[in-house]
Amino acid sequence: MCLMSDVMAFSPESNNSFPYSSWSPGNGPSLATIMNIPPPAVKPIDGVITDEDGEPLAGATVQVRGTEVGTITDIDGRFSLSADEGAVLVVSYLGYVTQEVVVGSESSLEIKMASDATVLEDVVVIAYGSQKKEDVTGAVGSVNSEDFNRGVVVNPGQLLQGKVAGVNVSSVSGEPGAAQNVIIRGVGSLRSGTTPLYVIDGFVIDNASTGVATNPLNFISPQDIESINVLKDASATALYGARAANGVVVITTRKGQTGRTEMNLSVSTAWSSLANKIDVFSADEFRRQVPAAGGTLFDGGGNTDWQDELTQTGISNRVHLSMGGAASEKFGYFISAGYDKQEGIFNNSTLERYSGRVNLNQTAINGRLKIDYNLTGARTFNARPDAGSMALDMLRLNPTIPSKTGNDATLLDGILNPLARNQIYKDEASNNRILANISPSFEIARGFSYKLNLGVDYSNTDRIIQLNPYALLEGLDLGSLTSITAKNNNNLVENTFTYLFEQGEHGVTLLAGHSYQKTFEQQKVFSLTGFANNGIEPVYQDQISTQEQPTNYSAYAIENELQSFFGRVNYNFASKYLVTLTMRADGSSKFGENNKYGYFPSLALGWNLSNEDFMAGGAFDNLKLRASWGQTGNQEIPSKITQASFTESKANNDTYPLDPNASTLDDYPYGSIFTRLANPDIQWEVSTQTNIGVDFGLFDYRLTGTLDYFDKRSENVLLEVVPADPIQPTATYWTNVPDMVIKNSGFELTLDYNSGDRSAFTYNIGGNLAYTDNKVENSPFAVLTTGAAQGAGQTGATINGYLNGYAIGSFYMKEFAGIGEDGLNRFKDQNGDGQVLENDRIVVGSALPDLLYAFYVNFGYKQLDLRFNFNGVAGNEIYNHTAMSIFNRGNLASSFNTTDFAVEYDNEAITNSNEVSTRYLEDGSFLRLNNATISYTLLPADLGVGDWFSSVKISLTGQNLFTFTNYSGFDPEVNTGSSISGIQTFGIDRFTYPTARTILLGLNVAF
Repeated sequence: MCLMSDVMAFSPESNNSFPYSSWSPGNGPSLATIMNIPPPAVKPIDGVITDEDGEPLAGATVQVRGTEVGTITDIDGRFSLSADEGAVLVVSYLGYVTQEVVVGSESSLEIKMASDATVLEDVVVIAYGSQKKEDVTGAVGSVNSEDFNRGVVVNPGQLLQGKVAGVNVSSVSGEPGAAQNVIIRGVGSLRSGTTPLYVIDGFVIDNASTGVATNPLNFISPQDIESINVLKDASATALYGARAANGVVVITTRKGQTGRTEMNLSVSTAWSSLANKIDVFSADEFRRQVPAAGGTLFDGGGNTDWQDELTQTGISNRVHLSMGGAASEKFGYFISAGYDKQEGIFNNSTLERYSGRVNLNQTAINGRLKIDYNLTGARTFNARPDAGSMALDMLRLNPTIPSKTGNDATLLDGILNPLARNQIYKDEASNNRILANISPSFEIARGFSYKLNLGVDYSNTDRIIQLNPYALLEGLDLGSLTSITAKNNNNLVENTFTYLFEQGEHGVTLLAGHSYQKTFEQQKVFSLTGFANNGIEPVYQDQISTQEQPTNYSAYAIENELQSFFGRVNYNFASKYLVTLTMRADGSSKFGENNKYGYFPSLALGWNLSNEDFMAGGAFDNLKLRASWGQTGNQEIPSKITQASFTESKANNDTYPLDPNASTLDDYPYGSIFTRLANPDIQWEVSTQTNIGVDFGLFDYRLTGTLDYFDKRSENVLLEVVPADPIQPTATYWTNVPDMVIKNSGFELTLDYNSGDRSAFTYNIGGNLAYTDNKVENSPFAVLTTGAAQGAGQTGATINGYLNGYAIGSFYMKEFAGIGEDGLNRFKDQNGDGQVLENDRIVVGSALPDLLYAFYVNFGYKQLDLRFNFNGVAGNEIYNHTAMSIFNRGNLASSFNTTDFAVEYDNEAITNSNEVSTRYLEDGSFLRLNNATISYTLLPADLGVGDWFSSVKISLTGQNLFTFTNYSGFDPEVNTGSSISGIQTFGIDRFTYPTARTILLGLNVAF
């Protein structure tokens, strides 16, 4: 008798035998049919999986090879499933060698896993490649998908917040998909912004505007991201050269996993509401306070909480389906499709996204040829309210006036009722974006390979901002329409050669490459007014330009090119001594002929002390010292500033009386004048950084950590300045400010402690801390204003800026000393000259925090998980521009609402001015419970659906649950000031879209 498990077939390719049930000779009859063998019997299999010491392994994956049948082990390491005799069970667990077990006649299995040291060596994605973590010599922060922030997350920055030491991620408002400030190791430029370089699956993203007012990275589905690595020091970033001064964020999306196939369905619904209300007066309080302030009360007889009237409970939904795996060792795939819709807490505030991704990888020619293909497509729809006006109205409107009269918005005296604004105002943008790259690589000889990376990033945006004609309020009866179309193209070609050489204890990796990237940005804007009030939206009406109501048109197109040559040498001796050398030369079309190319070198050294013989048997499982030095550049400046620019003019004697019959200036021809002078000598901004760090692991890797000290200095600072000589052909010109230096220095600490996975109860505690000292040195300017006041009688007054010897964003103003006997402001006479003038302004704090910190606590008990993530900042101030603009005694006396800030001083006159001073400066420190998640993993076998599902998880997540802060505004994490001459502002709160508190219910099913 021939037992089924003994029937074998022979594979000439592998010279190995395998069970007959996996044999197939193409389209011919099966071996079972030829031999008249009955089909294999499906039988229940159970078992236990343990480690080398016999301890059960919870969460190990057991899958029938070549099928979708699989399960995971419970807390006792046990599993059960059904499989054919002769089938192969693939057993895998992180940190252990994957095993394959043939199902025989036995129905119960005991499988002991062997530890795999190579799996424990984490791989970190770096510039143009990856390295084992123990071989990394630069400062790199890594976050994997299981550690990402949870909840309603629509872009990569939200995943990172509080996760990497020295990385400050803050949203500028609470709007869905709002833009973010991402600052890595401090601000190092005046006008080039803080945005790091983003690299997605090897493709370098251009940070140019796509025409959408919110975050340009909203097209990426966070569910598709596998890991994010933040390159912080010059050694890690120098290979990206001219664009790496602000750091580099490397995003890796999911790929198919060898040995398993899986489908995942994730669905969630979330409810968002106003997280923090500002304590303005209620209707009853208002009725008392207005007369007490010396005003005349207008009492509408109502009791309206305008913060409640103008906010809503926003409902967000997400559906995401993915399929991934490897059909064989030669082909892997990951395919996903997703739909997200996030409603804001203001009406008409929505972010909607349809996204899809296809990642494929295949090998051929015995593994020598490898091709990776990545494609993502997204359609994003963004609807925005007039958030600034809404925030203003919800705080200042008279609470005694009913919001509605009957079914219509109540008519207000000289003011548009915000409920009516919601009906007539529209700001909508639709963006279509495709990002694709293909990367074939070929091993020419052993250890020597060539790789080509071809990529494209296409984006098209249509945006309209319209106001329907509104006959009930003067000035709004004509309506208006602004139509914006934007187009962005980004094309990348990269060629790299890599050579790996190992002999004895010596290991060398050589990389040489060339990169060419071309970007094109185009935008057209039509502005129209004068529409008929006929119930048809302006966007759908005809409008003929007239002299009274002309159509305005503006447009621009920008094309930039960057050509680069780069190389890297990695040397490793006995996994103890590490050396990394890099060099990159960048040639940019943004710079003039005399300084077209910039050169960016780096050097890094590493010493794995834990691999030394004298450390054997010591307390450290891992101990590595790192040191690096290098330079990076910043080319994020306006295009064409090295070239001359002209315009036509008839003003200021710019024309000539060439026609003797001309009688007026209009009869003269146009003259040509400079608007910008050529300056081919402009140089690259250069950031030079030194880093010293130590990585360590203790107690069998239960406690791990990293400590870094860094010193970063930015020089050749580019700025548009006013010439010292007033007789110049242009009002301003671009130049490198000589000797000016922006310094950032400090330290970063990351710690993590885990209990291990061998008991029913597990926990994980950790966090990070970063201190940064920011300072501007050798500045020739008294003050470069970054933040200025806005509003009647305030416009242009300096709030903060760049001052020599102080941090960027330092607040520079008069010191408030109370209210005088005349009921007016009093300010401190700083220089003692007996009068208070502009020279009595002083630096009173900085908008940039000195200290960033975050910590997390994770608990697990059997299938139950509980996670808490906190983050906070300290050492910064916020200028409450909202309070300065509307929370004053004069507004209260005019029957506009305020907080008790306006009645703090009983003797304050209603005519007192709201002048820029420390009266409106507040402490910006906070500690926030960023998100908390409780989840439970159901075992499909216990539910009787083990043949259908491999995992079912239910989760409940809270975002922004509470914030400890002394700041009186909606939220201390804010920046809504306006930039001055392109110089970024920080720490100003002016009528900000409020942040939301969110509760999310989610379900994740794996098939």
